[in-house]
Amino acid sequence: MFDAKRLLDQFLGSQSFGSNADPRNQQPGSSSWGDLARGAGDALNRGTGGNLGGVLGGFGGGALAGGLASVLLGSKQGRKLAGNAVMLGGVAVVGTLAYQAYKNWQAGQAPQPQQSSVPMLPPPRETPFNPSSEADQQSLSRNLLRAMISAAKADGHVDATEQANIFAQMDKMTLDAADKAFVIDELRKPLDIDAVAGAARTPEEAAEIYVASLLAVDVDNASERGYLDMLAARLKLDPKLVAHLHATVEGATEKVSAATSG
Repeated sequence: MFDAKRLLDQFLGSQSFGSNADPRNQQPGSSSWGDLARGAGDALNRGTGGNLGGVLGGFGGGALAGGLASVLLGSKQGRKLAGNAVMLGGVAVVGTLAYQAYKNWQAGQAPQPQQSSVPMLPPPRETPFNPSSEADQQSLSRNLLRAMISAAKADGHVDATEQANIFAQMDKMTLDAADKAFVIDELRKPLDIDAVAGAARTPEEAAEIYVASLLAVDVDNASERGYLDMLAARLKLDPKLVAHLHATVEGATEKVSAATSG
């Protein structure tokens, strides 16, 4: 059976820091929830000799492309997470970034990157940013995966030759038949920005889809920047919220060349 949540974790190369690392497993007010929010930055600094960006594996080990996304991004610029964001699973990473930006936008704050040393609070449970049911989590993860794959195709670099290379690389990874089938099907589909945007059922989900797409593109590339502009319009995102989403992702990640992310 296809598990979109698991594939999203592999897609982003997310690290596992134990069951307490994913805020979806925690209840607000529990000690582990509070410890994650308050002490993640210190814990990571102690565990990595003060070098948050040097955490091995996953986002922390280099490009966002530390996982399956690296195959899709090829030589394009990827991203690595900074601060406590490296401790979260795939769907939790996107939800936390979108939630932080959404909260700041609603508060009327000016968009500005958050310092990576300041832990980001994960979204409350039973919200669109953090759905409580397994079915809703699977649905959201599937939509985020589709958004990232579509964004990776936005500059047209994933042609037939590149697809063949991607499929060959996937054969070397620990993916089951259902995982591979999903990625292959999505890669072969024509780019359809309306389908990506149409998956958003709420404004919060729209923000998450945008964040997932933003993580998979190089904003310095004109065609990819144009794709993001069109996506924001299709998602009906307030331009001020879009500015917050960009600032939050910028503050939580560092640009890194996929070719040197080792």
